[in-house]
Amino acid sequence: MLLRLLAPRLRPYRSLLVLLVALQLAQSLASLALPALNAGVIDHGVLRGDTGRVLSGGAAMVAVTLLQAAAAAAATYTGARVAMGVARDLRSEVFRRVQDFSARERGRFGAASLITRTTNDVQQIQTFTVLVLTMLVAAPLLCFGGIAMALRQDVPLALVLLLFVPVMTGAVGTVVLRMRPLFTGMQERIDRANRVLREQITGVRVVRAFVRDRHERERFAAANGELHSVGLRAGRLQALMFPTVLIVWELTTVALVYVGAHRIDSGTLQPGGLVAFLGYLLQISMSVMMALFLFMHMPRAEAGAVRVREVLDTRPSVAPPVFPVATTDDRGHLEVRGADFRYPGAEESVLKDVALEARPGETTAIIGSTGSGKSTLLGLVPRLFDATGGEVLVDGVDVRDLAPDLMAKTVGLVPQKPYLFSGTIATNLRYGRPDATDEDLWHALDIAQAADFVRGLDEGLDAPVSQGGTNFSGGQRQRLAIARVLVARPRLYLFDDSFSALDPRTDARLRAALKEETADATVVIVAQRVSTIRQADRIVVLDRGRNVGTGTHTSLMQDNPTYREIVLSQLTEEEAA
Repeated sequence: MLLRLLAPRLRPYRSLLVLLVALQLAQSLASLALPALNAGVIDHGVLRGDTGRVLSGGAAMVAVTLLQAAAAAAATYTGARVAMGVARDLRSEVFRRVQDFSARERGRFGAASLITRTTNDVQQIQTFTVLVLTMLVAAPLLCFGGIAMALRQDVPLALVLLLFVPVMTGAVGTVVLRMRPLFTGMQERIDRANRVLREQITGVRVVRAFVRDRHERERFAAANGELHSVGLRAGRLQALMFPTVLIVWELTTVALVYVGAHRIDSGTLQPGGLVAFLGYLLQISMSVMMALFLFMHMPRAEAGAVRVREVLDTRPSVAPPVFPVATTDDRGHLEVRGADFRYPGAEESVLKDVALEARPGETTAIIGSTGSGKSTLLGLVPRLFDATGGEVLVDGVDVRDLAPDLMAKTVGLVPQKPYLFSGTIATNLRYGRPDATDEDLWHALDIAQAADFVRGLDEGLDAPVSQGGTNFSGGQRQRLAIARVLVARPRLYLFDDSFSALDPRTDARLRAALKEETADATVVIVAQRVSTIRQADRIVVLDRGRNVGTGTHTSLMQDNPTYREIVLSQLTEEEAA
């Protein structure tokens, strides 16, 4: 999985990879030449008292060392640059895919898991890629090159080195195989810890209101404890690797010195050859350590690759049209024909054969009890999810065939939970229309009954907005969200219970101003309060996902018991009349 994920993303960096291989080749050859040069200095210079040979050999070793250092530095820089580029491209792919997800896919993965996959999992892949690019060529060259150079010095003594490699490989391989499932479990527990922490931060007011601080601390402690437990087991296995390598290396050094001393004593080996052997042992050990770092990170990178691949391989249920319609008559006429919608795995449909028509210049309201499918119906229009049956038409075109750009210009949605992005009031208002002037912004704020409190801020339109708009009250966030849609000037306005946090007086003023501003547009309002929608040109009544009535307030009060029950639960008979 890891190789399949990385291979196509390394292709754009082919030229840098060729340079990287050349640099690592130069680095490795220079490293392999140093023990042989050192042996020559000892055997032909130091032991013979030839100062000139010592100086010339030393100068050659300095030159080779400088070449090795320069090549190593350049290779590390090039490898890191390629790895950073691959990680950037991978994060961008994951981000774009998540942006294409509908509510169905986002609900399947969860926000905490998607954040972890985009950040932590990609980070693990990036770390592994750096190690691969900086060690993949150098480690085998140093290992096998060291063995080959050792064989040139003395074949019997080289057999000791040959025993070192399989023993080390077996020890490291055993530990790595046991680490892999632990790292997979660690990523899953990071997800859980992120999810719990996200819930607690988002719902901190609810936690404090119900005095559940201790319960939430225990819940986080449990998630944190599981992560700690798995990390501790993986850490213990990682801690075994370095002592294992060190013990095998020390034992091999003792064996080399013991056998080499006997061969020097018998005259079959020069002292410089033994020093060279120790140098090659060090290089082979370094190559094994490089492979060790690689194997340590491979299980976690493999687990991250599987999780990232799951996101990239998930096809959005709301797919862009193959042949998008780029133009319509731009009236904003909305028609819903026999719409059905069922969530995956649900026993019943949320919407069942719903029909609705909203015309330009009119206000259409949707009302119903909690869970009747009002917000779901509204979400079908901008394709937050697609209907599982029936059609949703805007200006006579199925929304599944509309080009995304045209959809954004035609349909403006104010969601049930207004969300503001970090920045300023101006940047939030220009979100749907970046070229809007300050006059356009103030006009939209006036309509949304938000101009007064914005003028009261020291910075005005440049007043800072925190993430989610948490530095404003619920009513202020709703009015700013309404103003944001007004700035975009769509032909079809969708208000999903967007007036719930407003007091009745502000609600009335806003609806009066809104009616004049949207006189030529189509307006669809979902509301819980009867006072918000009673003046609508058309009211659609939903009950358990079905359209059980359509008409004006007066006609529905006379003929529709479901609507009458909703109205009388909020108003008296006299007020309703």
